[in-house]
Amino acid sequence: MFKLFILSAVSLVNVFLGSAGDHGSLTPAATIPFGMISVCPDSNPKWHGGYDYDVPEISGISINRISGVGCSGTGGNLSVRPARPDEILRIDKATEKAYPGFYETGFENGASAKLTVGRAVAFEKYAFGKADKVLYMDFKSSIEPRPAECEYKIVNDHTIDGKVTAYTTCARGRYTLWFRVTTDKPFTIEDNNESSVLLNFDSPEVEVRIGVSPIDANLAAKEIELVEKTSFSSAVRNAKKLWKEKLQKVTVKGGDQEQRELFYTSLYNVYHSPMDVTSPDGRYLGTDGKVYNIEKGHKHYSCWSMWDTYRTKFPMLVILEPEESQDINSSLIDLYRTGKENWATQFESGPNCRTEHSVITILDAYRKGIKGLDFNLGFVGMMKEALHQAPRTSADNKIETCYDLWALSQIAAEIGKTELADSLDKAGKEMFDGVWNEYFRNVTPNFNKMRQNGLYQGTLWQYRWGAPCYIDRMIADKGADSLAFELDEFFKGKNYNQGNEPDIHCPFMFNAFERPDLTQKVVRSYLTDENMVHIYGGNAEYPEPFVGRAFRNAVDGYAPEMDEDDGAMSAWYMFAQMGFYPLVVGKAEYEMFSPLFDKIVIHSGKNKIVIQTKGRKNSDDIITGITIDGKPFDGYTLPHSVFTKNSKIVINYN
Repeated sequence: MFKLFILSAVSLVNVFLGSAGDHGSLTPAATIPFGMISVCPDSNPKWHGGYDYDVPEISGISINRISGVGCSGTGGNLSVRPARPDEILRIDKATEKAYPGFYETGFENGASAKLTVGRAVAFEKYAFGKADKVLYMDFKSSIEPRPAECEYKIVNDHTIDGKVTAYTTCARGRYTLWFRVTTDKPFTIEDNNESSVLLNFDSPEVEVRIGVSPIDANLAAKEIELVEKTSFSSAVRNAKKLWKEKLQKVTVKGGDQEQRELFYTSLYNVYHSPMDVTSPDGRYLGTDGKVYNIEKGHKHYSCWSMWDTYRTKFPMLVILEPEESQDINSSLIDLYRTGKENWATQFESGPNCRTEHSVITILDAYRKGIKGLDFNLGFVGMMKEALHQAPRTSADNKIETCYDLWALSQIAAEIGKTELADSLDKAGKEMFDGVWNEYFRNVTPNFNKMRQNGLYQGTLWQYRWGAPCYIDRMIADKGADSLAFELDEFFKGKNYNQGNEPDIHCPFMFNAFERPDLTQKVVRSYLTDENMVHIYGGNAEYPEPFVGRAFRNAVDGYAPEMDEDDGAMSAWYMFAQMGFYPLVVGKAEYEMFSPLFDKIVIHSGKNKIVIQTKGRKNSDDIITGITIDGKPFDGYTLPHSVFTKNSKIVINYN
C-alpha cells in the first residue's frame, strides 16, 4: 500500500487518489499551484497522466502533464531514467512516498529518485545505489502517442540545451518548450543519437534541473539561473509553503476523516492549472505564435481544459482566488485576441486540452466582481467562435452553443453593443427553443441510450438539461411541477452520469423547480450512498452497472472510466460538500442545499465567509430556514455578494 507523509497543512491530501487505472487518471506528480512543472514517473505502458499506480514498470520520469484528462493525455516531456535504455526499470512500491510538492521512490535496480519543483523548473535528485551510474534522457518523450520532435546540443559537461515540440490532448494542437538541463556533477557521454543521450557519472548521486520556456532558449536558461542558489531542500520547503497557503483557503468541521481527506485532496486538485507561463522578463507566447508583453505585476496563464472546467473549477477559483482570477480571465480574453480554436492551436505554451465555452467563464468572473476585464480586446474572437467555430450539427452541439450565445449577448450588452446583444440573445433563445422542442421536450424510450446516438459522451436525458441559463424557458413551456417530476424520474431511473460533465449540475436543478428538498436528498445520496448504482461511464454504458460511491479516498477512488478532468470533478465535489453550487455559470448566484460539513470557513481575498448548520440531528434533516448575517433569507438562491464581504450564513434545521 502507498505511504502518505503527514505534513502539517497538507496532511489531509492524498496525492495518490485516483491514480490507478481508469479511475480518475490522476497522478502523484510533484507540482506547485498553477505551476508549469508536474514531475513524476510515467508508467510503461503510459496512462492518461503518464503514471498508473498499478503499473510499477516505468519508461522514465517526465516533467509535465495535465491532471486527469481523457484521450491519451498530454505532456510527458523530457524523460529521465536512472537506468540504461534497454533495462527494465520498476518502482519499488514499498518505498514510494509523496505529498503536495514532493515525490520520491526507490527502484528495483537499486537507484532512487526525489522530485520537487519550482514554477518552471523540475528538481530531480537521483542516487544510484547498486545501479549503474547512468542517466538516460529521452528528449522526444511524450504521453500523447504521436511522436514529439526534438533537438538538443551538449553545452558542456554540466549542461544540455534544446527544444521539444509535442502534441496537445487528442493531437488537436501543438506546443514547443525550449529547455536547459543542468547537472550538479560532471557527466561523460556513453551514447547519444538525435533524440536521446546516455550520461555517465563518477558520483553516487546527482541532481538534475530542467528549466523550460515556451518562448526561447535564453529564457529557459534564465529559469535555471533564477534557482541557481535554491537548494533542493529549499525548493521542497517552498512548495510546501505554497500548498499550505492554498489549502488554508477553506477550513471545515464535521464529517468523517475520509470526507475531510476527499475535500482537501479535491481542493489540491483544483490548483493544478491553468499554468502560469509568464516569462521572467514579463512576456508570453500568443496563440498566433507572436510574443507579447504583459503589464507589470500581472501574469499570463495557459494550458486549459475548459469544456470540463468552466462548469465548476473556474467558478470555484473566482471564490478562492478573486485576485488571481483577474489574470486568469484576462488570459482567456487574450486567447480570443491572439487566435483561438475550439481545442488547441499550433502555438500553445504547454500541454493543453480544449478551450470551448471560455466566454461563459469570462462572463461569470465579471458578474462576480472580477475587475480589469477588457471584453473589447477579445470580442471579435468571441464572435468568431460563437457564430462560426462552434459546431451546430447535433442536439448536444446546439444545446451547448446556445449557452455560449446567451453569455456572449450579456457581454455585448456590457460593452454597449445593444443591437448586437439583442440579436445574439434572440439567436440563443431561438436555438434553444428549436433544439428543446425537436429533441428534448418529450421524453422517449431512446433518451437513455449513450453509445452511437450521435451525441458526444452523453444521452438525450443528460443533455436535456444542458443549458441551465434557459431554465425559465423550460418552466414556461412545461411548468415547474412537471419538470421536477421528470427530473426526479431521471434520477430514479439511474440516468444521471457522475462520470462526465454534461449533466453534473442536474442534482442542483430541483431548487429552480421549487423542490429544494430533492436537491438535498439527491446530492447527499451521491456523496454518501455506498449502494449507489451507476449505469454510465465516461463514454458509454458500463457492461455491468458500477455500485458504490463515485468518490472514495483510494488509488482507484473515482468510478470506473471517470476522469477527474483537470479539477472539474474535484470542484464539483467541494461544492457538493459545502452546500452551494453555481447552477448557471454566468450568473452571480448559487443554489443552496444541506452541506455535508457542520461548519465551513472560506477565505475569499480579504473576506471570511462562514457557513454553519444549526439544530441538525441527522444527516437527512431538511432545512427549515436560512439566515445571512443574522437576517432571515428568503429562498435557496445565494447571491455572490456574500463572498465580497465578511459574511455568516446559518442553515437551520429546527
